[in-house]
Amino acid sequence: MNTSLHTELWTSFASLIRSYGAAHGLNSRHQAIVEVGSTEIMLRVGTRWLLFTPSEMSEDTNRTVPFHLNEDGTATLNGITEEMDLVAERVTRELMQ
Repeated sequence: MNTSLHTELWTSFASLIRSYGAAHGLNSRHQAIVEVGSTEIMLRVGTRWLLFTPSEMSEDTNRTVPFHLNEDGTATLNGITEEMDLVAERVTRELMQ
């Protein structure tokens, strides 16, 4: 994947995480905090967190699974490929429960 496409997908994924964090925060006592860098996206909710890099997702539970964004706008997380927005919504919802 070329660098500019990866940058666009990375920015889009971070935006989705931020949006779903805000949306799920409406029905929660907690607010999501999203920190975005060129090689990391950190999602924090209270004491829990998820850290995305271009090749993996790590959790506060010390679990790390493979993660990557695909040229077609999908994301592969732990061997399962879905639309990028579905992955962002699911992981955000699960963290905020």
